[in-house]
Amino acid sequence: MKPLLDVDLLRTFVAIAETRTLGRAAARIGRTQAAVSMQVKKLEEMLAQPLLNRTGRGVTLTLHGERLLGHARTLLRQHDAAVADLSGTGLSGTLRFGCPDDYAAAFLPAILRSFAGQHPNVLVEVVCAPTPRLLTQLQQHALDLALVSTSDADDPIPPLRREPLVWVGHRHDAAALREPLQIALSDPDTLDHRAACEQLDAAQRPYRVAYASGSMSGLLAVVRSGQAIAVLTQSAVPADLQVLAAGEGLPPLPTVGLRVRFGLPRPPALVAAFAEHLQRLVPDL
Repeated sequence: MKPLLDVDLLRTFVAIAETRTLGRAAARIGRTQAAVSMQVKKLEEMLAQPLLNRTGRGVTLTLHGERLLGHARTLLRQHDAAVADLSGTGLSGTLRFGCPDDYAAAFLPAILRSFAGQHPNVLVEVVCAPTPRLLTQLQQHALDLALVSTSDADDPIPPLRREPLVWVGHRHDAAALREPLQIALSDPDTLDHRAACEQLDAAQRPYRVAYASGSMSGLLAVVRSGQAIAVLTQSAVPADLQVLAAGEGLPPLPTVGLRVRFGLPRPPALVAAFAEHLQRLVPDL
């Protein structure tokens, strides 16, 4: 008899694949870590294939795990869409959501995929821009809500997560040793730009803002050329670039908080539901 894939087991497996640790996956789905581990074991026994590699830093997917992940996401999306459609519990409408460029690649795929599975009739329009531009659009009601980077000094509300700012350079490149230091930064009113200049000034390290761009792809292109180093949030650092350790002329950088801001004081049900989704998902991504 062929094994039947259980929806709960697949949901647990996808949570593990996206969070990369059993503990964070357990917190996301509301189970204990022991229960999650047992579900993985049951799924592996059912398929007679290893799905996870355990490491000191969490878990990675085996080849069979990677293959299962694609099937699991498709099955869960179809399952959740059917339940929402037949039960009448799904939301519908259009949502305008803002997100800084540096979080888009790291967070958006999981956020949009999981929300679409629960509410397939919702259209999410995404705007990627630096935080100051997103705040302006919220004030103009051009966005319903946005994830924004703010400092704890500017916003007493606890963040969904904190992200360290880091110096980033091209691998095997000596750009960090140049005098004056050549840096590529986002717009002057962004936290990363202000933090970099303030810390370099305090450390009395000569520098020159050689490149400025409000586009993440523009900053990454400059760093990849080896002409300058940049400041990014740690989650935004691509695999082909390296985080440069503070010290030896590079001062330490602060940590920023990722928070949700709304376009209206009393957001409608659809916006509130998406915000709750962010609150559940973003801390573990």
